[in-house]
Amino acid sequence: MINLLSDTTTKPTPGMLKAMWAAEVGDDVFREDPTVNALEAKCAALFGHESALFCPSGTMANQIALKVHTRPLDEVICDEMSHIYQYEVGGYAFHSGIAVNLLKGENGILQAEMVEAAIRPKQDWLPRSTLVVIENTCNKGGGSIYPLEHIQGIRRVCQQRGLALHLDGARIFNALVETGDTPITIGKEVDSLSICLSKGLGAPVGSVLIGNQSFIAEARRVRKAMGGGMRQAGYLAAAGIYALDNHVERLREDHAHARQIADALAQLPWVTNIRPVQTNILIFDLVQPKTPAVFLESLKQKGIIASAFGPQTIRFVTHLDISQAMIEQVIKCMMYDV
Repeated sequence: MINLLSDTTTKPTPGMLKAMWAAEVGDDVFREDPTVNALEAKCAALFGHESALFCPSGTMANQIALKVHTRPLDEVICDEMSHIYQYEVGGYAFHSGIAVNLLKGENGILQAEMVEAAIRPKQDWLPRSTLVVIENTCNKGGGSIYPLEHIQGIRRVCQQRGLALHLDGARIFNALVETGDTPITIGKEVDSLSICLSKGLGAPVGSVLIGNQSFIAEARRVRKAMGGGMRQAGYLAAAGIYALDNHVERLREDHAHARQIADALAQLPWVTNIRPVQTNILIFDLVQPKTPAVFLESLKQKGIIASAFGPQTIRFVTHLDISQAMIEQVIKCMMYDV
């Protein structure tokens, strides 16, 4: 099957499996797993922060960040397309007892003026604006990239108004290979960030939460309370180290593949509203009467898997398990009006 469902469907490469088998491990809850320690140190240094924490998932990493940065009755400001709002089961309310202030950016991308206007006045009857969360790249926005100047502008607002800034950087490396910005350039603009190893980078499991020492010390306690303490996690951490060393630059291939499909779709009369393709996520709408259910079933019959992303919306995601030959096969199927 040609699996365009998500970049979370990747399998470890032979080189990654070899690194995993060779990993030296210990008990990470006691901080005695040398490979986990090495991954955390590597990620912290990469983004110019003091410390980091290996987590089982990006959702857990984000939820830990929300918990550490806020208190009950606080409020997080984010775009309406944000992963923390759309796809984390309302965890901001469940874990942290906080409200969410949703803004409508362009394909998930906010600007500083929008954030500043959304900050609540200090009144007894209002939640306290405490945290801003931005997502780079924005999944629901079609893999859209935050321009560095937008991040810097939001950072200035947060500093001036006493808010923390967290970056949901699940696909941050997809953004970096396109913009040419360095991890440290982005890292210095945020108080904390999460990066995912199991999406485009191709590791089987894991995300890393990054911040200063006091933030990560508290994050470690919250991770334990959430059931995220792991034991011989070095086997998974080794995959993450291998991914960071070997799978970042090749993300450009995924982006090129997504653009190839988008160019083909643009020629079809039953496709409309193709979102700008900046990275590896391609979102488009079907023209009625064609429906996602019928369209996806037709794709499946031809050996292609994708996902519905709304009443008339489809998402394709390219990744390291998708070859050029597979892209050509997908395009061929499209041309025959699946």
